[in-house]
Amino acid sequence: MNANKTDMPADWIDPDDAPELDDQFFERADEFAGSQLVRRGRPTIASPKRTLTVRYDAEVIEAFKATGKGWQTRMNDALKDWLKTHSPA
Repeated sequence: MNANKTDMPADWIDPDDAPELDDQFFERADEFAGSQLVRRGRPTIASPKRTLTVRYDAEVIEAFKATGKGWQTRMNDALKDWLKTHSPA
């Protein structure tokens, strides 16, 4: 044996040692209706929100943050309300 090589542990994993397919496995498995994959989770919406990088004055951000959790949603609602009475152009 070569003295320069270190002994490596023999971690044999039997390829026939597959986990049991229990009810939990099938609850998480993909579901097909014929050849069509049935999507799970939240359904897609007609007008999803978009990610945007924007800069506001610190006082504006602090005022909305001071109202607590959900401040970004309230900021979005305030901008939508402003659009009802103003033209962005």
